[in-house]
Amino acid sequence: MSALIVTGTDTGVGKTVFSAGLAAALQARYWKPVQSGLEVATDTETVSALSGAEVLPEAYRLNMPASPHLSAEDMGIEIDLSRLDIPKVDGPLVVEGAGGLMVPLNRQSFFLDLIAGWQAPVVLVARTALGTINHTTLSLMVLRAAGCEVVGVAFVGDPVPDVEQTIVEMCKVHHLGRLPFLSDLTPQRLNSAFSAIDVATIRRFL
Repeated sequence: MSALIVTGTDTGVGKTVFSAGLAAALQARYWKPVQSGLEVATDTETVSALSGAEVLPEAYRLNMPASPHLSAEDMGIEIDLSRLDIPKVDGPLVVEGAGGLMVPLNRQSFFLDLIAGWQAPVVLVARTALGTINHTTLSLMVLRAAGCEVVGVAFVGDPVPDVEQTIVEMCKVHHLGRLPFLSDLTPQRLNSAFSAIDVATIRRFL
């Protein structure tokens, strides 16, 4: 079993769409351990629809669209990290985090603590929008400080070459490519756009 973690610099940066494209490209299974918010299509449902990949059930399905620790407390429960061991499967597994690295899972642990314990390689998804240098740099710093193996950064949004290059050079991290905004998101359009992603480099970490 080879797991790959997809995390983001923030909520809504595009890591679910990226995870769908990656699962399809690697012919991998997909797992979202904690889902907060069930009123609209979940990330697992989105990935299934966009990639056709086999998806594993979430360990926690929380009703309220909020930080996992608050969503869990709203349901009268506490997230137990011992329930969040990476499932054993044949072949590659794409694991998507919730929000950013410092999102609390409970009152004692951040999502970063879980990722560090998994000891699996990490892809960081970042916006190209204003503020991304700060958010991406901070995320890379805490990943490395926690001993995580960083595969590289994948960008989502309009091309901003100077910003992307600044992050790559100053943080000494691999540029994994960029996904554009896809207004009419279909499996075919995602598959075509994903040709810009350096899947070969990602695959070497599996």
